[in-house]
Amino acid sequence: MSEVTSGVAPPYPALSEKLRFYGIWLVTGLILLALPKIFGSGGALTTFSLIGISIIFSLSYNILLGQTGLLSFGHAVYYGLGGFLVIHVINIISANKLPIPLPLVPIIGGLTGLFFAALLGWVSTQRSGTAFAMISLGIAELIASSALILRTFFGGEAGISANRTKLFRVFDWNFGPQIQIYYLIAAWTLLAVIAMYALTRTPLGRMCNAVRDNPERVQFVGYDPHVVRYLAFCFAGFFAGIAGALAAINFEIANSAYLGALQSGTVLFSTYIGGIGYFIGPIVGAIFVTVLSLSLSDLTSVWQLYFGLFFIAVVTFAPGGLTGLLMMHRPLLKSGTLGKMLPSYLIALVPTLALVVGLVLATESIVHHTVHAGDDPNIKAFGVNFNASSPITWIIALFLIVAGSFAARLTWRRLAQAWGDALSAAHERGYHA
Repeated sequence: MSEVTSGVAPPYPALSEKLRFYGIWLVTGLILLALPKIFGSGGALTTFSLIGISIIFSLSYNILLGQTGLLSFGHAVYYGLGGFLVIHVINIISANKLPIPLPLVPIIGGLTGLFFAALLGWVSTQRSGTAFAMISLGIAELIASSALILRTFFGGEAGISANRTKLFRVFDWNFGPQIQIYYLIAAWTLLAVIAMYALTRTPLGRMCNAVRDNPERVQFVGYDPHVVRYLAFCFAGFFAGIAGALAAINFEIANSAYLGALQSGTVLFSTYIGGIGYFIGPIVGAIFVTVLSLSLSDLTSVWQLYFGLFFIAVVTFAPGGLTGLLMMHRPLLKSGTLGKMLPSYLIALVPTLALVVGLVLATESIVHHTVHAGDDPNIKAFGVNFNASSPITWIIALFLIVAGSFAARLTWRRLAQAWGDALSAAHERGYHA
């Protein structure tokens, strides 16, 4: 709040700070260009494309949750509507042979998200907290149910498909190969990330933080918290529409799943797991959740259960998200005391892994007996074959859970003591969080 209400302007950034700032974005762009050279398989390019879409979507959601303090259960509405309209636009462009290239089409998705956010946001943002969350949930259910009723626009359960290769070519690219779509998504991801970062540095971005922390004080100094929330809502809808447009272009189809609660829940998970208190938090969360969901789905049939349990663990033990955990170690890294923590981490890791393995064995065995009771008990999960009905499996799982939890409790106490000592040493050397 002090930066918002103070009359003293922040110091003008030095030349070295400017060069460092622009250098980060330049290096990021070079990395995006080089990734297909290092990981050139079709699966890797598809994964990178999904990560780019998820990064834009998660950062747009963080404009609401992390920046303005608005918990939304219906952010997929603007993602999905942007995707649907882009599919229709692609069909119109190809049918009329209009000279509009594919790289410009995502802006239509953004404008669609902005339009519906502006239309629905004024009422939604009248209140914050639980009231806003319930309103967003109601609107999401209304739009999602309409997708199965208004078949002319939404296409029913099958959705609407398009052919992206029929549009006007740019540099002889028809955007059929996945590598061309990757570069398209990567370019839009970099532009959107820069734009959203720039938004956080504007007076509006600062006022969003102030409304999140103390709306009464914001109103006292002459600003309307409702207007600030509404503007943030519109920007979030705009970037969500761009993400939905890129998803529709990538898959060449838009269906009711784009608007569903699963899509809204996934972006909430990505943003919160990454860390809502940091700009890079949603980026970390989007990468982690996308890779985790793709890998877990190949390792176990109940991957969504583990996904939910991991989210609960993050909310319970690391409310700052993965980025918050990493940032906690900054003073230790700068002061050179991080090395003292490594033995304690390694000691605590062994019983913790044993506990996790025991829980996985028990979970997979229980799922087999409750869901697939009549099937062969010899199952495979996480690349390991075992008999879900064997007493040995249950004995091993029970032993790992009991012994692992007891040993983990002791080692984590020792870890907490070592952490306190290392942090105190860092503070004595003048390094703080």
